[in-house]
Amino acid sequence: MIVPQYWAEARMQHRKGKRQVTVRRFGWSDESQDAAQAHADARVREAMEQVLAGRETRRRDHKIPYNGAEGLPIREEIVERHGDVVITRNSYGALCLNTPDVLFVDIDFENPGPSARLYGWCILSMVMVAIAIGIWRGSILLPVILIIPALLIGQGIAIRVQRSLWAREGGPERRAEQRLDAFLHSNPDWRVSKYGTPGGLRLLALHRTFMPNEPAVQACFDALGADSMYALMCRHQSCFRARLTPKPWRIGIHVHLRPRPGVWPVEPEHLEGRRRWIREYEDASVTYAACRYLGDAGNGAIDDKADEVRKLHDRLCKAHEDLAIA
Repeated sequence: MIVPQYWAEARMQHRKGKRQVTVRRFGWSDESQDAAQAHADARVREAMEQVLAGRETRRRDHKIPYNGAEGLPIREEIVERHGDVVITRNSYGALCLNTPDVLFVDIDFENPGPSARLYGWCILSMVMVAIAIGIWRGSILLPVILIIPALLIGQGIAIRVQRSLWAREGGPERRAEQRLDAFLHSNPDWRVSKYGTPGGLRLLALHRTFMPNEPAVQACFDALGADSMYALMCRHQSCFRARLTPKPWRIGIHVHLRPRPGVWPVEPEHLEGRRRWIREYEDASVTYAACRYLGDAGNGAIDDKADEVRKLHDRLCKAHEDLAIA
């Protein structure tokens, strides 16, 4: 896991005749700003050499918080360090816990649409009703007029029927719990802490630490239906993450963290506006939690390091407090 303290950007231009090429690259370091600048200078020289050699090369690093597909580390403001756990502020202002080896699993509750068969049956039924009305009224044009309302009504009925079927089975929450129960039955050495989030579950593995690229991690993600973007981030960034504070729009803050897209670092002239936004966000966050502790599952032993990360996570998330989660 690499979450650098210092960032810099370098730019290099090359002109040949009327054609000018400009290349930009970021550099990073945990040592100093000068070291980050030296790294940026080296990366921009390498990129320019590739451009001049005729190789397909992007002209600049994308300004996004993290993108392991491009080999860039997490680009967020470091707020705290706790051993090898790093607390950062993400692009929309929430705090996140980053750990190299304590496994978090984010599971979004499924809400799939109706099956093709159910859609087809409901829509066909409504179309037949439209045709029957046309025959009853002796009108050829009327079914054509009613076809679009029939399609919309059929779609609505299919969605309501699907929701009713899911409710009878316990809903998406129960399905997620069933997957977890099956996984723990097949992996009796596992032990996890469970947390409720606004749209799903969060699991924290307690029985041992993991490297993000371990086959066991991907097998866990697949079995439990982990969020696919989260799973990709873990592999590319070589870390696990958990959001510690509420999403701003869930607590009434609809002004985005400036300057957009919220990546770090920011220019000095924007720092005071950023600090002002953070103060407002922290004041609004006081009565909210990021998740709620639901209990432990599994019979495995508890690893000391995983337990320390759990304690830190629970305290910063307010997971044991009787607060609304956001």
